[in-house]
Amino acid sequence: MAARCRTIHDTSHTTPVGRAAQRRRAFTISGVHARRMLLAGTLLVGSAVATPADVQPPAASISEKSFRCVTEMTHIGHFYVDNLVGNLKGTVQVAESTTGGVYPAGSVLQLVPTEVMVKREKGFNAATHDWEFFELDVSPNGSTIRKRGFVEVVNRFGGNCFTCHIRALPQWDLVCDTTHGCEGIPITIPMINALQRTDPRCKTQGAVSPEDGAALEQLAVVQRAMAAANAAKKAADK
Repeated sequence: MAARCRTIHDTSHTTPVGRAAQRRRAFTISGVHARRMLLAGTLLVGSAVATPADVQPPAASISEKSFRCVTEMTHIGHFYVDNLVGNLKGTVQVAESTTGGVYPAGSVLQLVPTEVMVKREKGFNAATHDWEFFELDVSPNGSTIRKRGFVEVVNRFGGNCFTCHIRALPQWDLVCDTTHGCEGIPITIPMINALQRTDPRCKTQGAVSPEDGAALEQLAVVQRAMAAANAAKKAADK
């Protein structure tokens, strides 16, 4: 009886019914395995796809052609903004915020035609919050980059741009304004407006108004005084 039972057990898969049952079990097992593999692949691919918040815009290629007439940019408060990678909306949103924010990559900020700060790609420079500073020479023919970086770039009064901007309160992303915590500069709003309106790169620039002319003359006096003070300081330090 035991031998017969073993015979029946051993030959059950060779019968038509046994073979059909075996195929059904194999099909079921392979189907479950395939579904598991598909699910695992879906999870793997899903984890590899970056979310919109993770996607970084392409790094801006910055040259002298990146800069233009300052008054052709978007006017926010006392300064002008632009974005070299197309995200002007994001730049304007932060610039108009009353509580601060982090400027998106590609943001361009200018108070006067010869000084620019550009927000570079994430990770460019942690110390400068990824800003790069530029000192320009401007003429009717366009812009020429005199210096770029952060340690090397100084303003028209001999002050280092980064040294000034680093004093901005954290929420302002190194951007200075009258209430942002930066030290004041010896330049008035009329002087700033005059410099902006007389940018030589602007094709539609008209005659200099008497008000702008007077402001520029006052600015020249301030610059000469600052230059003399800086020269005296250097001489005393020797």
